[in-house]
Amino acid sequence: MKKIFWIIIILVLGYSLIQTEKIIIPKESIRLRVIANSNSTKDQAIKKEVSKRLVNKLRKNQKETMEETRDYIKKELPTFERIISKTLQENQIDKDFKIQYGNNYFPKKEYDNIIYEEGEYESLVVSLGKGTGKNYWCVLFPPLCFIDETKNIQYKSWIKEIIEKYF
Repeated sequence: MKKIFWIIIILVLGYSLIQTEKIIIPKESIRLRVIANSNSTKDQAIKKEVSKRLVNKLRKNQKETMEETRDYIKKELPTFERIISKTLQENQIDKDFKIQYGNNYFPKKEYDNIIYEEGEYESLVVSLGKGTGKNYWCVLFPPLCFIDETKNIQYKSWIKEIIEKYF
């Protein structure tokens, strides 16, 4: 009887250690969206490279308030255009791109059981070529894409894994 008691205690404690942190976008935020030309492997790779370079530039100049972030983005639009243009040239991509800052449409998206409603959101949006491929997106302010680009941190418990495996 004592063994069963301790097994139950261990199982309960182990299961209670399981945590999942989900990041939900606040209403007051500024988003970044980079839309690939298409879903081809090459176009998706270019989208990732453009996204990485833009996020790195923004990370180096992270601002404290939404207003400072907004002003910085507006002021640096020509710099962002140069970054995108240089990235396309270095990768021998002969495609146009469009960059715009303001209220832009975002489709409804479900990510890890969280629904992000469609709508117009303050954002920096880059469309590469036709802009018909999958997109990269994150939140510039508050800087959620700088915390963890996967937007989902999961802690696992080996006890939970054993329970799921055998029960």
